[in-house]
Parts: sequence; structure tokens; C-alpha cells
Amino acid sequence: MIAAFFNLAAVSHSRQRTFRTVVACHLAGVGFILLGTSLVAVWNPRLLLGNVLLVAGIVEGALLIGWRLTQMPKSQALEFLLVSPLRPPLVFLAETLVGLARLAFVTLSSMPVLVMLHLEGFLSGDDIVILQATAFTWGAITGLAMTVWAYESVRVRRWGERFFILTVILYLIVGVLIGEHLLHWLRLLPTELGQWILNAFRSFHEDNPFGVIRLTMEQGPQWVWPKFVRLEIFSGILFLLLLVRGAWRLRGHFQDEHYRPVSLKEQTKRPQVGDSPLAWWAVKRVTKYSGRINLWLAGGFALLYCAYIAMESNWPIWMGKQVFVIFDRMGGVPALATAMVLLAAVPAAFQYGLWDSNAQDRCRRLELLLLTRLDGLAYWDAAARAAWRRGRGYFAIALVLWASACWAQKMTLSQVLLSLAAGVILWGLYFAVGFRAFASGMQANALGMSLTLGLPLATAFLASGGWTFAAAMLPPGSVYFPGQANWEWPWIVGSLVAGGLTLVIARHSLVQCESQLRRWYDRNHVAGGGQ
Repeated sequence: MIAAFFNLAAVSHSRQRTFRTVVACHLAGVGFILLGTSLVAVWNPRLLLGNVLLVAGIVEGALLIGWRLTQMPKSQALEFLLVSPLRPPLVFLAETLVGLARLAFVTLSSMPVLVMLHLEGFLSGDDIVILQATAFTWGAITGLAMTVWAYESVRVRRWGERFFILTVILYLIVGVLIGEHLLHWLRLLPTELGQWILNAFRSFHEDNPFGVIRLTMEQGPQWVWPKFVRLEIFSGILFLLLLVRGAWRLRGHFQDEHYRPVSLKEQTKRPQVGDSPLAWWAVKRVTKYSGRINLWLAGGFALLYCAYIAMESNWPIWMGKQVFVIFDRMGGVPALATAMVLLAAVPAAFQYGLWDSNAQDRCRRLELLLLTRLDGLAYWDAAARAAWRRGRGYFAIALVLWASACWAQKMTLSQVLLSLAAGVILWGLYFAVGFRAFASGMQANALGMSLTLGLPLATAFLASGGWTFAAAMLPPGSVYFPGQANWEWPWIVGSLVAGGLTLVIARHSLVQCESQLRRWYDRNHVAGGGQ
């Protein structure tokens, strides 16, 4: 019976399209890195290739395993499988095996390139084994971890979020504020306790996937094999625990989604629906998984960095500053603020507010929405409120960074205002493009990845190669370059072009939104609700 799950994944047009897109992006990323490192000598090509493969594996695991498993319980059609002889744990195991197989094929798609690099002497055989195994393992763990987190009850997620926030605070204190002075601080503790904390921190720093990749690419695999084996054993145990927990929670999560009433236990007053019910629903939907852990991590580090900028000449010698110095070398406030603006634009590009996981769910939702008097402006308003609600925290962090740079006289007021204007234009452009994809029914995973990852990488590549004006013409570059000391006024052309393009796309999307939604519904509803 498990073979039927593999057959379904093989014949599904939407999953085939997703698979081909992920493979193409994987190969394009590897090729881009090889081309960039061959033209820009300042990058460490081996380390950069290793980190890109690992990050790609994590993202691909989230897409191919995590996304599928988290969306599966949202369909009531799953109820037929849950009462069949397969049983819920077996259904979960079968879907996980399908996701693992697809992830393995994507990971192995770069093998011919890595073999060519091995023949050229750029990589050793051990390097290839470590790179591929680490990327696949942690991609699988990421996908299952996303699934288990989504399957847990509200109470468990709430306490888990508090625990992770405490770990973020601990990391900021130990890894940032104490930093390179950790050894001096530990001398204040009893010898055995201090040594244990030092070993634990060193193990956490070096025995994680990125640490293993770094040691492999810098020192050679002969020094890393013991760490790699320990990491893989730990990864295997963690994977099995996540697999068991996810299989155990599938039925409970399905019942929570469809049959158990949700009561409002908090004392805070629920927002009124008002005259925009679609916008109210969209905001309510995106706040179910708020992502506050990432916001706490980004905001906490940004606040510490702002304090360092304001007190750089009077920074206490007993507090660490090496991390801040590294960020200064990597671009400082302009680079970090640009990264925050891009994170704020992620929901705008992917349109989480009104986007459904599959064509069947979208048809059922549009079947009701298209009977109402909602026009394109109502859909636009709902999507904009949802995207802004999800990304406004990161934009606020960027504002704090720009304000601190202006206070410390690292950026002038005009530079801050130009960066802010470019950031607003970037968000608006990404939202307009994402909304047009939503209205046309386009599966915009590739589009969102291109906007949020492809354009920043292209900007960094052009800037490192000396093509500064071309880099400034891209939206991320128009946010970053006004903060540089050698900024020139002609570079504002990029922001003007992006602003004009935003207005054109927005106007066209508003006018054509309802008709495009109806055409998509007619085409897919006749076809049986999609692929």
C-alpha cells in the first residue's frame, strides 16, 4: 500500500512541477556560487559552496517534507485514510518516505557537479560524502521539525516558544555580550563548573552542521570524521524521535483542525470583524504561527548592535565586541537593515494572507468568495494587511538600526531617508508582484524564492565584482547603497524604476484581480479542482 503514495507523488502534476522547480533552483544556486567565486577572489570558494549546499538542503527539506506534511491534515479528505486499515502512523510514515525520496533526488542532483570538482582537485571524495550527507540529514530534520511543531497543541507550542525565547536570550548574553571574554568570566565560577560550561559552549559552536562544514572545508575531512560521525548519530536519533512524535500526533492534530472547538482563554479583547471580513480573516490566519522566535533573535541582536554603535568608543572592555566587528566588516548597519527589510518583504512576496496550499482548497474558498460583492480592492486590502502584520516587526528593527546609525553619525539623515524610501518601495514592489501571482493563480514558490533570495545574491555578486551601479539598480541594492560612504546620486535611478514598476503592476492587478480569479476558478473547477 505504501507504493500507492509514491505513485501519487509521481503522477501529481503540481508535485512534479514543484520537484522540477526545486531541482532547477538547486543546480542554479550551485552554478551561481561556482561562477561567483571564480570571478570574485575575496570569497572562500570551498566554504561558500559547503554553506550553500547545507542551506539549500535545509530549505529543500522544509519545502518537500515540511510543507507537504503540515498541509496534509488541513484537507478533510484525509479522514478516509485515517479510518482505513493503513492507520494514521502508517500514513504519516508513507508520506515521510515519499518526501525523503524526493529530497534525496534533489540532493543528488548536484552530484555530477561535485564529481567534476573532485576530478579537478577542488574537492576530495570525503568532502563530497560529508557535504551530501549533512545537507540531506538536516534537510530531513528541518522538514520533520516543522511538521511536529505544527502538529503540537496550542499549549505545547506556547511553552515551546517560551523555552526557545529563553535560549535566544541566553545565546545573546553568552555568544554576543560575553563573546571572546567567556574564558575570563568562567574563571569566576568553580573550576569544574566553568570547564563544563566552556566545553558545552565549544561543542555547541563546533559540533553543529555549519561547524562541521566549516572544519571540513577549511582543515580537511581527516580532522572532521569523528565530529561528523557523532553529528550523524545525534541526527539519526533526533530524526527518529521527530518521526515517532509526528506519527503519534497526526490524528490528534487532524481532530484539532476540524472537530475540536477553539475557545478564547486570553483576557485580551478579540479584534472586531468590522466592514472588512476578508481582511480580518487573513490577519487572523497568518497570526496562527507568528514566528516570534525569529523576531526575538533578530530584534535582540539588532538592539545590542545598536548599543554598540552608539557606545563604540566607550564600549566596556569586559564585554565582547568581536561579533559586532565582524558585522561591521560585512556591511554594518546598511547590510543588516537591508536584511531586515527583505525579511519583512517575505510575506509580501509569498502572499501568505490569501494563498491556499492546493488548487482544491482554493476552488472551495473561491466558490464562496466569488458569490460576494468583493472586488479587487478588497482582496488587495486583505493581502496587504496580512503581509504587513507578518513582516512589520522586521521593518521596525530596520528603522531602529537606521536611527542608531544616524545618532552615531555613521549615516546622515538624507542617507537614512533614502534607504527608508527604497525599503518602502522594495516592500511595495514585492507585494505587488506577489499579489499579481495570487490573483492569476500562479504557484509562486519559485517567484518568491527569486525575489527574497535570488535578487539579494545577485546584488551581492555584482557589488563584490565591482559592478556597483548595476547592483544599485536592483531593489536590495537600492536599500543598501545609500548607507555607504561612497554613495552617488545617480544610483537613485534603481528606486525610481522600482517605484514606477510597482505602480504599473499594482494598477493592473487591481483592475484584473476579480476577472483573473473567476477565469482561474472556471478553468480549475471544470478540471475537477486542480491537479
